Amino acid sequence: MRYLLLVSHGTFAPGLHSVLKMLSGDRDDVLSCSLEDGMGADQYVENLKKVIEPIGPEDEVLVLGDIIGGSPLTNALKTLSDKGMIARTSAFGGMNLPMALTAVLQLQTDDLPALKQSMVSEAREATKELELETPSADDEDDI
Repeated sequence: MRYLLLVSHGTFAPGLHSVLKMLSGDRDDVLSCSLEDGMGADQYVENLKKVIEPIGPEDEVLVLGDIIGGSPLTNALKTLSDKGMIARTSAFGGMNLPMALTAVLQLQTDDLPALKQSMVSEAREATKELELETPSADDEDDI
């Protein structure tokens, strides 16, 4: 089985997890853990160990973190490594909803390289400035 693990500072990961539940239903293969304000790294790692307990020795993990190099992601990778899972782990930083939703909807695919490419592509495509039209003086008369 393949798991999606969301990790972040603050409440971003559990919030994103909540949105994924709204869009794709409650799933046992999606997990989340966050480093909350005032929480030390030791407490975060203890919480994370409980969250990843369902992951077995033959399972794979896609880890999405909020910031590359941030302590939630680096501690998650160390914890997975200590559990002997790093060879079956893929990690991504800069998570967003399109990336996570793509992962969830295709999580159990046989084509992991295509899934990873699709996740990054969706994340990039979703990040852009919107061109907004502002009303001109003539348009305001029509309101």
